[in-house]
Amino acid sequence: MGICLLIGAKQIAYAASAFTLTWTHSVEKTGWEEDWQVTPGGLEIVEARIAGTGAGMEPPADAVFDGKVWHYRPNLPPQDEVVLARSGATDGGWRICFDGSCLALPEPSGETASSMILRACS
Repeated sequence: MGICLLIGAKQIAYAASAFTLTWTHSVEKTGWEEDWQVTPGGLEIVEARIAGTGAGMEPPADAVFDGKVWHYRPNLPPQDEVVLARSGATDGGWRICFDGSCLALPEPSGETASSMILRACS
């Protein structure tokens, strides 16, 4: 299994069973990262990390601060899809990483400007 990115009618497939999503929070301008795995049940979040707090990004009570970022595991069941919304206010957009190598996700335009969708695919 791998990961498929859907942008309107366009689909991009990545041959990976684990990935990290990264972005910069639109208000606080701090980093946010989420580690995901492709499982038979869908996309499962493994860990999230945030570099700061405020503006809707407070870590949960069980989060651990390592002196640099907060680490925690969101209480979320496996997802059929993950919608990557576009606020228009973020710096640099979404990035997807595999084995430590990251690439910027394409910028949607026209009718697809508001979101992209990640799904498990064969």
